[in-house]
Amino acid sequence: MPELPEVEVVRRGLERWVSGRIVADVQVLHPRAVRRHIAGGEDFGAQLQGHRVGLAQRRGKYLWLPLADSPSAVLAHLGMSGQLLVQPLDAADEKHLRIRVRFSDDLGTELRFVDQRTFGGLSLHGTSPDGLPDVIAHIARDPLDPLFDDGAFHDALRRRRTTIKRALLDQSLISGVGNIYADEALWRTRLHYERPTTGFTRPRTAELLGHVREVMNAALAVGGTSFDSLYVNVNGESGYFDRSLDAYGREGEPCRRCGTPIRRRPWMNRSSYFCPRCQRPPRVAS
Repeated sequence: MPELPEVEVVRRGLERWVSGRIVADVQVLHPRAVRRHIAGGEDFGAQLQGHRVGLAQRRGKYLWLPLADSPSAVLAHLGMSGQLLVQPLDAADEKHLRIRVRFSDDLGTELRFVDQRTFGGLSLHGTSPDGLPDVIAHIARDPLDPLFDDGAFHDALRRRRTTIKRALLDQSLISGVGNIYADEALWRTRLHYERPTTGFTRPRTAELLGHVREVMNAALAVGGTSFDSLYVNVNGESGYFDRSLDAYGREGEPCRRCGTPIRRRPWMNRSSYFCPRCQRPPRVAS
């Protein structure tokens, strides 16, 4: 699933190519693509028609397009393979095209939602006074948000009584961090993924947050991380941060700090990658 840098790359593309345009027509080509919109595909299209798209927004891994003249927003869930593409009107349809959005202007492009595995989709939701879709009101701010509170995060981390990687992936505590960037930030901070959070000091938390932001900004600079063709930006281009990863996906390769082979361990139906020398496990894991 795309993490914060990949979703932010898509948001920036939508801001440039879609925000400010008026929806003329919506075609829902697969019902699963709007399954979270209970009223169905026809209603979804009718609700959007004639509305101007506001400034594309994001919180953590969640992306939405507010409707400028309505207290509603289109929430995009990319899932494992969802893509939001801005394509010329005469471009051939993608094999897994699920939704087409056309606009009333003469710019010659349309918005397409393409999803090979149909785990993602679009849905329409009411918004809170600050513009946040009501279904994601429980999602915490992300570390690149100017209003993210480092001190409050540290206090919550200590109270949570869990292990550090579980905490980083808890979207109600800090949003936008997934498996890839958690492993990368922990490698940079020399922390094992099973380190208990109760022992964290404020300087240690600050160091970790600094590395989380550092790795995410580095990924943003090169378009995010793409391991295959399923994650692309709105122009269909892949990101290149996979070439700069220090831990994730590097099992058996030498640690860039000490030369010890990187290890991979099964973890919560995922994998954790770490250096056994730089990131020593705690004596007693929580």
